Amino acid sequence: MNRRNQWLAAPLGAATAAALLSGCGSTDGSNAGSGKGVVMGISDKVKATDPASGYDPGSWVLFNNVFQSLLSFPKGGTTPEPDAAEVCGFEGTDSKTYKCTLRGGLKFSNGHSLTAKDVKYSFERTLKINDENGPAVMLASIATIDAPDDKTVVFHLKTSDATFPSKIASGAGSIVDHAEYPADKLRTDGKAIGSGVYKLDSINDKSASFSVNESYNGKAKPKNSGVTMKFFNEDQAALKKVLESGDVDFAFRGLAAKDIAGLASSSGEQKVEVVQGTGAEVQHLVFNINDPVAGKIHIRKAIAYLVDREALVKEVYAGTATPLYSIVPAGIPSHTTPFFDRYGGTPQLEKAKAVLRAANVKDKVKLTLYSTPTRYGPSTDQELQLIAKQLNDSGLFEADVKSAEFDQYEKDIQAGKYGVYVKGWVPDYPDADNFTQPFFGPDNVLANNYDNKEITGTIIPSTSAKSDRTAANTDYNRLQDIVADEIPILPLWQGKQYAVTRPNVTGLQWSLDASTVFRFWEISKG
Repeated sequence: MNRRNQWLAAPLGAATAAALLSGCGSTDGSNAGSGKGVVMGISDKVKATDPASGYDPGSWVLFNNVFQSLLSFPKGGTTPEPDAAEVCGFEGTDSKTYKCTLRGGLKFSNGHSLTAKDVKYSFERTLKINDENGPAVMLASIATIDAPDDKTVVFHLKTSDATFPSKIASGAGSIVDHAEYPADKLRTDGKAIGSGVYKLDSINDKSASFSVNESYNGKAKPKNSGVTMKFFNEDQAALKKVLESGDVDFAFRGLAAKDIAGLASSSGEQKVEVVQGTGAEVQHLVFNINDPVAGKIHIRKAIAYLVDREALVKEVYAGTATPLYSIVPAGIPSHTTPFFDRYGGTPQLEKAKAVLRAANVKDKVKLTLYSTPTRYGPSTDQELQLIAKQLNDSGLFEADVKSAEFDQYEKDIQAGKYGVYVKGWVPDYPDADNFTQPFFGPDNVLANNYDNKEITGTIIPSTSAKSDRTAANTDYNRLQDIVADEIPILPLWQGKQYAVTRPNVTGLQWSLDASTVFRFWEISKG
């Protein structure tokens, strides 16, 4: 399974099952941007321009700005609201039938009308192509789709899925023109035709250029005349250099933690500003339950007592992350802190000793921690080395660290060769479901052989059926408690989102929220 949130280094509202989402937009041409163009530096590549394929952060920046979805996340919010749709809602009480009515006057940037036929076509196309690098996995609950008229779309789901609105509000819900995209294969000319706020004018290995789509019909009001993305392909030094020189107006993703901290402390001198927002990126230690060492609960509990998260975020990440004490991060509804409650916020050496003594462990525990810098950044090796030192300084462990390139790393995890390894996660949508359901049961993304029947058989089905997401809090609280008791994973930190900008650029704070949607249209340049 290949996912955008595929282990990288984002509250649904309390609506009843029968409630509908509604909204209105502009069709008077007032969406045309009149501000200056802005230049953005980003370390990520845009790996795909076809939304049936891309599942990486760079591609989703493109999708969120070029394509419309039926629903979208408003700035600063995590409750999906109508976008291409005028109204959407579940029918019945089982969260298995979802109906949307499109707003009138929708057009793609090529002038073609956008109708329910295009919506049905877009979802069925993504599922049919089922690209290994695409978001079809997010749409797996769809059984059939009806488009009885030009403005009505009805999704019939295989199982209850109360998070379906959030899924289709993401890049996975991008609507394409049925006349422009083949039904059974990806578009390969590098072009992108959507009905979103912007048009893709050009793209190559070095940059992508976007202009305002005058055919757009929605609530966004672009505050610039266009955006240019410059790609730096993980070259942090080069990205920092062009930001300081003024060759880009702002940088998003890819600056090293120490560079962000340094720029923040000397921003007046270097004529840049650091804008901080809410982040939902998380990182965990994962334990292979079948491993002869890590598979023992007393070993995992001892580690939980000894890991010093405060030291990790201070010494390795220069304060650009915060300690995490649950698998559901802060800012996401249902978040609790069971790991803090059970194991404390500072190392508990005596309790770690007691756990091992009770299990009759007399010798130092030999342990290898596995890392990969190529997926999660060079700081990951340093982080694992610090954790190993923390364990060794207790006198209870003899831990070391081994690192592998990502492809080999993933193969070894699937083969069960690692007992303890690091994984990171960026959500597809801001709901506790996206931080829990993918992690448990057969073929889960952790590949750690952990399967709790209460979680997979009772809790997750229950939460999936509750369209009033606040009603799922009790179940999610129970799930977080189980994970803290059994420790199949140990949460480490939650990232903050940053953009570093020249002082004359505003609006970036509206692209740094838990929805993980980067909104070109909110950015303006003085």
